[in-house]
Amino acid sequence: MIEVLAPRPFDGLAGPKLFLAGTIDNGQAEPWQASVAQELADLDVVILNPRRERWEPGWAQRLDNPSFVEQVEWELRGLEEADVILMYFAPGSRSPISLLELGLFGRSGKMHVVCPEGFWRKGNVDVVCERYAIPRHATLPAGLSAVRGALLRWRDTA
Repeated sequence: MIEVLAPRPFDGLAGPKLFLAGTIDNGQAEPWQASVAQELADLDVVILNPRRERWEPGWAQRLDNPSFVEQVEWELRGLEEADVILMYFAPGSRSPISLLELGLFGRSGKMHVVCPEGFWRKGNVDVVCERYAIPRHATLPAGLSAVRGALLRWRDTA
């Protein structure tokens, strides 16, 4: 397993790419991405983790801020190039960018959504997943199990 944190390059890395989309809340959310990487450490996979080592929550979120633009561009490219996307909506979070990404990539056929009780827009997420046949899981361990299976299937067909 190779884990690539934003905004590091990931060109030329072999193996299926897994993008970890979901709750970060300006770095305030639990680091669930680290536990996912640890759980998948035995696989030959490239994990694209948008959580930066150094995120400045005060960054102006504008087109004229190169650090902000770099982050958003890295995330969009990672989502586009990923073979599998794991999206996690943490209970008690808002995750507006994750909701946007669900809308952008929900029809890609490569997404698994984890949306436990307690996420403020769980109903909206459930309806979108149902309508577009996006695999949906109630817990992170269940989502991880499904993603592991998807990565193993990808490896077997590559």
